[in-house]
Amino acid sequence: MATNPKSFYEEQLKKLGKELEVVQSKLSLSSLLRLVLFLLALALGYFSWREEPLLLIGLAMVLPIFVFLIVRHNKLRYEKKLLEAQRQWNTTELRVLKRDYLHLPTGEAFETGNHAFSKDLDLFGRGSFFQYLNRTALPSGSQMLSDLLLSNDIGNIPKKQEAVQELSQNPEWFQHFEAVATLVTAEVPAKNVVAWLNTYTPFVPKHIHTASFVYGGISLLAWALYLAGILSGYAVFGLFLLGLGVTGRYIKQIGKLSVQTSKVQATFRQYGKLLQLLEQKEFSSDLLKERQGQILNAGHTSSKAVHRFSKMLDALDQRNNIIIGLFTNGFMLRDLYVCKGIEAWIAKHKDEVAQWFGAIAFFDAYISMGNYTFNHQDHVFPRIGATNKTMVAKQCVHPLLAPETAVANDFGIANDEFFVITGANMAGKSTFLRTVGLQIVMANTGLPVRATAMDYSPIKLVTSMRTSDSLTDDESYFFSELKRLKYIIDTIKEMPHFIILDEILKGTNSKDKAAGSKKFLEKLVGLQASGIIATHDLSLCEVAKSMDKVKNHYFDAQIKDNELYFDYTFKEGICQNMNASFLLRKMGIV
Repeated sequence: MATNPKSFYEEQLKKLGKELEVVQSKLSLSSLLRLVLFLLALALGYFSWREEPLLLIGLAMVLPIFVFLIVRHNKLRYEKKLLEAQRQWNTTELRVLKRDYLHLPTGEAFETGNHAFSKDLDLFGRGSFFQYLNRTALPSGSQMLSDLLLSNDIGNIPKKQEAVQELSQNPEWFQHFEAVATLVTAEVPAKNVVAWLNTYTPFVPKHIHTASFVYGGISLLAWALYLAGILSGYAVFGLFLLGLGVTGRYIKQIGKLSVQTSKVQATFRQYGKLLQLLEQKEFSSDLLKERQGQILNAGHTSSKAVHRFSKMLDALDQRNNIIIGLFTNGFMLRDLYVCKGIEAWIAKHKDEVAQWFGAIAFFDAYISMGNYTFNHQDHVFPRIGATNKTMVAKQCVHPLLAPETAVANDFGIANDEFFVITGANMAGKSTFLRTVGLQIVMANTGLPVRATAMDYSPIKLVTSMRTSDSLTDDESYFFSELKRLKYIIDTIKEMPHFIILDEILKGTNSKDKAAGSKKFLEKLVGLQASGIIATHDLSLCEVAKSMDKVKNHYFDAQIKDNELYFDYTFKEGICQNMNASFLLRKMGIV
């Protein structure tokens, strides 16, 4: 991947700017032509209103041209909105490259209280990894992206990596896809549409299509006989009333269906365009081809099927036109005919719609990961199964840290090792814990990580870093923390997890905390667990003397010329320099 992201976005903005100028010129010309044609029609009506044949001929010529111009104008307006959406994308990416991303959606709604690691790693919320990563345009895509981050799924990582990498190499295509998705103005969420289709109960008589054709033929014959003077007008009117009576029998069900379909029209119209983009794109990675296969059905394409359905919904919507609604129902049973077509489509495709919409949500989510990869070409994809250790990372850094200030560290840990990390306040312990944790989440999701190299044996993650008390459940801080530690023990008994702990048992006295922390660490090591624990309690480091699988590491702080310095470097051993007393004096507190 040789394209420089910054240069690419700047070139895209130039190109899109020129295309917008062309479209705007066409729109101005289109507006002028419509105005001229309208004035021409007025002039025609003024000068030939007494000459009916000339007036009719003139209108017959003007009206089709006017309709053509309206259709063309609407297409140009859509094209303009599409270009503007793409321009906004590139503008946003240039801002994000400068670490200016706090204006983007935070994903707060996806935060879960009792998740294995979500809250501890700042996955959601202001300044979160989700806010930095997410570029989804659809609610279903945002939900899927959050589900991917939260899933703790360690399966098929190479396939995920391959899919993310392929998308990252097609920035123009995925920008266009997201621009189209941005213009989706669905009144009803996709999942609600799927639920409605699956629970829909048909009401139209089975043979109404045949009956409608027959009735329409009879009506046409009756009109011909009436115009020929053979049939009485009363007979034609009676036929009209009969048709209205048949339709009126189902008027409530038709009205209900009309209300329901009017809410989903926009969804199907816009999703049809997204499906078409997915059908036309050639993919090489297995995962993308599998997802694309869900919309490529034998005998028909999903986009064409959705397009047909959209046409049916538009046709039903036209029943609100009194001329169409009244006369076509009276002489052709039109509403029942259209409703039967809708019901037949639902019966045929309702099970497929969930797959189609799911595929769109999948690509919406994966495009965010492909875009992240394109933006971070200095990141690396972890090599899966290349080591017998849990992780060996070179020069790893938290992805949200600014490049000019971030300090990279090497980190390697075996499958059954546990690291005790000590260090002064603000020395970088918690940031390092979140770096390791987020690298695991990113690796499991298929994302590249911010490191120069990483070998990884996939493992699920569980953390305890930010326990809080609960007024609602009348729980103390200490009891909430004990529940969290119990949750971790139960979790790792079922399946191995990488454990990240930050200053456990804070809710009790220091002596009790030291004894309890030692026993808990010994319990974890006895279960052959792997992980890291940060602490200010140096006595916890003594466990390493009796257990070979426990290793001590630290982050240092130094006081020089009455100033505090941090190097944020991960080192072997036990921290000897603490800074609480110094800071209290420095700030004049004591």
